[in-house]
Amino acid sequence: MVGASNAFNQLFEKELDKLMLRTQNRPLPQERMDNRTALFIGVFLTLIGVVSLYLINIKTAFFAGLSIFLYACVYTPLKQKTPLSVFVGAFPGAIPFMLGWVAATNEFGIEPGVLFMLQFFWQFPHFWAIGWTMHEQYQAAGFRMLPSGEPDQSTAFQIVFYTLWTVVISLLPAFQYTGALYLTPKASFIVLVLGGLFLYSSVQLMISKTIVAAKFLIRISIIYITGIQLIYVIDKFLFQ
Repeated sequence: MVGASNAFNQLFEKELDKLMLRTQNRPLPQERMDNRTALFIGVFLTLIGVVSLYLINIKTAFFAGLSIFLYACVYTPLKQKTPLSVFVGAFPGAIPFMLGWVAATNEFGIEPGVLFMLQFFWQFPHFWAIGWTMHEQYQAAGFRMLPSGEPDQSTAFQIVFYTLWTVVISLLPAFQYTGALYLTPKASFIVLVLGGLFLYSSVQLMISKTIVAAKFLIRISIIYITGIQLIYVIDKFLFQ
Protein backbone atom coordinates (compact mmCIF):
# COMPACT_ATOMS: atom_id res chain seq x y z
CA MET A 1 0.00 0.00 0.00
CA VAL A 2 2.91 2.33 0.73
CA GLY A 3 4.43 1.40 -2.61
CA ALA A 4 1.15 2.25 -4.33
CA SER A 5 1.06 5.65 -2.62
CA ASN A 6 4.62 6.37 -3.75
CA ALA A 7 3.84 5.29 -7.32
CA PHE A 8 0.83 7.60 -7.58
CA ASN A 9 2.76 10.44 -5.95
CA GLN A 10 5.62 10.18 -8.44
CA LEU A 11 3.18 9.92 -11.34
CA PHE A 12 1.31 13.07 -10.31
CA GLU A 13 4.51 15.01 -9.60
CA LYS A 14 6.51 13.87 -12.60
CA GLU A 15 7.07 17.38 -13.99
CA LEU A 16 7.79 18.87 -10.58
CA ASP A 17 10.33 16.15 -9.80
CA LYS A 18 12.36 17.38 -12.77
CA LEU A 19 12.92 20.67 -10.93
CA MET A 20 14.53 19.20 -7.80
CA LEU A 21 17.97 17.66 -7.52
CA ARG A 22 16.78 15.06 -5.00
CA THR A 23 14.06 13.73 -7.33
CA GLN A 24 15.16 14.47 -10.89
CA ASN A 25 16.80 11.06 -11.26
CA ARG A 26 13.60 9.12 -10.59
CA PRO A 27 12.38 6.81 -13.40
CA LEU A 28 9.54 9.07 -14.60
CA PRO A 29 11.44 12.39 -14.84
CA GLN A 30 14.29 10.54 -16.55
CA GLU A 31 11.75 8.84 -18.86
CA ARG A 32 13.11 5.41 -18.03
CA MET A 33 9.47 4.52 -17.34
CA ASP A 34 6.32 5.78 -19.05
CA ASN A 35 3.15 7.03 -17.35
CA ARG A 36 1.11 3.95 -18.23
CA THR A 37 3.60 1.64 -16.53
CA ALA A 38 3.64 3.82 -13.41
CA LEU A 39 -0.16 3.90 -13.32
CA PHE A 40 -0.31 0.11 -13.74
CA ILE A 41 2.14 -0.37 -10.86
CA GLY A 42 0.10 1.94 -8.61
CA VAL A 43 -3.22 0.26 -9.40
CA PHE A 44 -1.74 -3.25 -9.19
CA LEU A 45 -0.15 -2.62 -5.79
CA THR A 46 -3.37 -1.04 -4.52
CA LEU A 47 -5.46 -4.05 -5.52
CA ILE A 48 -2.97 -6.55 -4.12
CA GLY A 49 -2.71 -4.58 -0.90
CA VAL A 50 -6.44 -4.08 -0.36
CA VAL A 51 -7.29 -7.71 -1.15
CA SER A 52 -4.52 -9.05 1.07
CA LEU A 53 -5.57 -6.88 4.00
CA TYR A 54 -9.26 -7.62 3.44
CA LEU A 55 -8.46 -11.30 3.94
CA ILE A 56 -7.21 -10.31 7.42
CA ASN A 57 -10.15 -8.05 8.27
CA ILE A 58 -12.13 -5.28 6.63
CA LYS A 59 -11.00 -2.58 9.08
CA THR A 60 -7.37 -3.02 8.12
CA ALA A 61 -8.24 -2.87 4.42
CA PHE A 62 -10.36 0.25 4.96
CA PHE A 63 -7.65 2.17 6.81
CA ALA A 64 -5.03 1.18 4.25
CA GLY A 65 -7.24 2.27 1.35
CA LEU A 66 -7.96 5.54 3.13
CA SER A 67 -4.22 6.07 3.57
CA ILE A 68 -3.58 5.78 -0.18
CA PHE A 69 -6.44 8.17 -1.02
CA LEU A 70 -5.30 10.83 1.47
CA TYR A 71 -1.66 10.62 0.39
CA ALA A 72 -2.14 10.61 -3.36
CA CYS A 73 -5.30 12.67 -3.81
CA VAL A 74 -5.19 15.15 -0.91
CA TYR A 75 -1.64 15.53 0.43
CA THR A 76 0.13 15.50 -2.94
CA PRO A 77 -1.84 18.37 -4.58
CA LEU A 78 -1.86 20.40 -1.36
CA LYS A 79 1.96 20.55 -1.25
CA GLN A 80 1.91 23.42 -3.74
CA LYS A 81 -0.90 25.29 -2.02
CA THR A 82 -0.34 25.38 1.73
CA PRO A 83 2.10 24.28 4.47
CA LEU A 84 -0.90 22.52 6.02
CA SER A 85 -0.18 19.75 3.52
CA VAL A 86 2.24 18.34 6.10
CA PHE A 87 -0.64 18.11 8.60
CA VAL A 88 -2.83 16.33 6.05
CA GLY A 89 0.02 14.04 5.00
CA ALA A 90 0.65 13.07 8.60
CA PHE A 91 -2.64 11.14 8.64
CA PRO A 92 -1.77 8.59 5.93
CA GLY A 93 1.77 8.56 7.29
CA ALA A 94 0.57 7.52 10.74
CA ILE A 95 -1.97 4.91 9.66
CA PRO A 96 0.50 2.08 8.81
CA PHE A 97 2.04 2.21 12.30
CA MET A 98 -1.28 1.30 13.91
CA LEU A 99 -2.45 -1.20 11.29
CA GLY A 100 -0.59 -4.13 12.84
CA TRP A 101 -2.67 -3.81 15.97
CA VAL A 102 -5.92 -3.46 14.04
CA ALA A 103 -4.99 -6.45 11.88
CA ALA A 104 -4.24 -8.62 14.92
CA THR A 105 -7.27 -7.63 17.03
CA ASN A 106 -9.88 -6.41 14.51
CA GLU A 107 -10.43 -3.52 16.94
CA PHE A 108 -9.66 0.19 16.88
CA GLY A 109 -9.30 1.38 20.47
CA ILE A 110 -6.91 3.31 22.64
CA GLU A 111 -3.93 1.07 21.80
CA PRO A 112 -3.81 1.71 18.03
CA GLY A 113 -4.89 5.27 18.79
CA VAL A 114 -1.72 5.87 20.82
CA LEU A 115 0.40 4.26 18.11
CA PHE A 116 -1.28 6.52 15.56
CA MET A 117 -0.65 9.66 17.63
CA LEU A 118 3.00 8.76 18.17
CA GLN A 119 3.69 8.39 14.46
CA PHE A 120 1.47 11.38 13.64
CA PHE A 121 3.32 13.88 15.83
CA TRP A 122 6.75 12.44 14.97
CA GLN A 123 6.29 13.32 11.30
CA PHE A 124 6.26 17.08 11.88
CA PRO A 125 9.84 17.49 13.18
CA HIS A 126 11.05 14.81 10.77
CA PHE A 127 9.59 16.28 7.59
CA TRP A 128 10.14 19.89 8.60
CA ALA A 129 13.81 19.06 9.11
CA ILE A 130 13.85 17.63 5.58
CA GLY A 131 12.04 20.75 4.36
CA TRP A 132 14.68 22.86 6.12
CA THR A 133 17.54 21.18 4.26
CA MET A 134 15.67 21.13 0.94
CA HIS A 135 14.05 24.54 1.22
CA GLU A 136 15.52 26.01 -1.96
CA GLN A 137 14.71 22.90 -4.00
CA TYR A 138 11.14 22.82 -2.69
CA GLN A 139 10.79 26.50 -3.56
CA ALA A 140 11.96 25.80 -7.11
CA ALA A 141 9.21 23.20 -7.48
CA GLY A 142 6.61 25.39 -5.81
CA PHE A 143 6.23 23.22 -2.72
CA ARG A 144 5.27 24.96 0.53
CA MET A 145 6.47 22.61 3.24
CA LEU A 146 7.70 24.67 6.22
CA PRO A 147 5.03 25.97 8.65
CA SER A 148 6.18 29.60 8.45
CA GLY A 149 7.31 29.32 4.84
CA GLU A 150 10.93 29.85 5.80
CA PRO A 151 13.66 28.04 7.78
CA ASP A 152 13.39 30.55 10.63
CA GLN A 153 12.81 30.80 14.37
CA SER A 154 9.07 30.17 14.05
CA THR A 155 9.61 26.92 12.16
CA ALA A 156 12.35 25.85 14.58
CA PHE A 157 10.10 26.50 17.59
CA GLN A 158 7.30 24.42 16.10
CA ILE A 159 9.75 21.59 15.45
CA VAL A 160 10.69 21.60 19.14
CA PHE A 161 7.02 21.85 20.15
CA TYR A 162 5.96 18.80 18.14
CA THR A 163 9.05 16.87 19.20
CA LEU A 164 8.10 17.41 22.83
CA TRP A 165 4.58 16.14 22.20
CA THR A 166 5.99 13.09 20.42
CA VAL A 167 8.14 12.26 23.44
CA VAL A 168 5.19 12.71 25.82
CA ILE A 169 2.94 10.43 23.76
CA SER A 170 5.66 7.76 23.51
CA LEU A 171 5.70 7.56 27.31
CA LEU A 172 1.93 7.21 27.80
CA PRO A 173 2.09 3.38 27.85
CA ALA A 174 4.52 3.61 30.78
CA PHE A 175 1.67 4.80 33.02
CA GLN A 176 -0.52 1.76 32.30
CA TYR A 177 -3.50 3.81 31.08
CA THR A 178 -3.40 2.62 27.49
CA GLY A 179 -5.09 -0.76 27.73
CA ALA A 180 -3.10 -3.74 26.53
CA LEU A 181 -0.38 -1.43 25.19
CA TYR A 182 1.97 -0.81 28.11
CA LEU A 183 5.67 -0.54 28.84
CA THR A 184 7.76 -2.00 31.65
CA PRO A 185 10.05 0.32 33.66
CA LYS A 186 13.14 -0.84 31.73
CA ALA A 187 11.52 -0.19 28.37
CA SER A 188 10.14 3.13 29.59
CA PHE A 189 13.65 4.26 30.55
CA ILE A 190 14.99 3.42 27.08
CA VAL A 191 12.07 5.25 25.46
CA LEU A 192 12.81 8.26 27.68
CA VAL A 193 16.49 8.25 26.68
CA LEU A 194 15.58 8.09 22.99
CA GLY A 195 13.10 10.91 23.52
CA GLY A 196 15.74 13.01 25.25
CA LEU A 197 18.09 12.56 22.30
CA PHE A 198 15.32 13.47 19.87
CA LEU A 199 14.40 16.59 21.84
CA TYR A 200 18.05 17.60 22.19
CA SER A 201 18.55 17.48 18.41
CA SER A 202 15.44 19.62 17.90
CA VAL A 203 16.59 22.22 20.40
CA GLN A 204 20.00 22.29 18.71
CA LEU A 205 18.30 23.17 15.44
CA MET A 206 16.33 25.96 17.13
CA ILE A 207 19.55 27.36 18.62
CA SER A 208 21.78 27.17 15.54
CA LYS A 209 19.22 27.18 12.71
CA THR A 210 21.70 25.57 10.33
CA ILE A 211 21.38 22.93 7.64
CA VAL A 212 23.94 20.82 9.53
CA ALA A 213 21.66 20.80 12.59
CA ALA A 214 18.65 19.96 10.40
CA LYS A 215 20.46 16.99 8.86
CA PHE A 216 21.44 15.81 12.34
CA LEU A 217 17.78 16.01 13.40
CA ILE A 218 16.74 13.95 10.37
CA ARG A 219 19.15 11.17 11.32
CA ILE A 220 18.16 11.26 14.99
CA SER A 221 14.44 11.24 14.12
CA ILE A 222 14.90 8.05 12.09
CA ILE A 223 16.91 6.44 14.89
CA TYR A 224 14.24 7.53 17.35
CA ILE A 225 11.16 6.16 15.59
CA THR A 226 12.93 2.92 14.66
CA GLY A 227 14.13 2.48 18.24
CA ILE A 228 10.67 3.21 19.67
CA GLN A 229 9.02 0.64 17.41
CA LEU A 230 11.59 -2.00 18.30
CA ILE A 231 11.34 -1.32 22.04
CA TYR A 232 7.54 -1.48 21.98
CA VAL A 233 7.75 -4.96 20.48
CA ILE A 234 10.83 -6.30 22.26
CA ASP A 235 9.41 -5.21 25.63
CA LYS A 236 6.78 -7.93 25.34
CA PHE A 237 9.41 -10.64 25.03
CA LEU A 238 12.48 -9.61 27.02
CA PHE A 239 11.53 -7.31 29.87
CA GLN A 240 8.32 -8.90 31.15
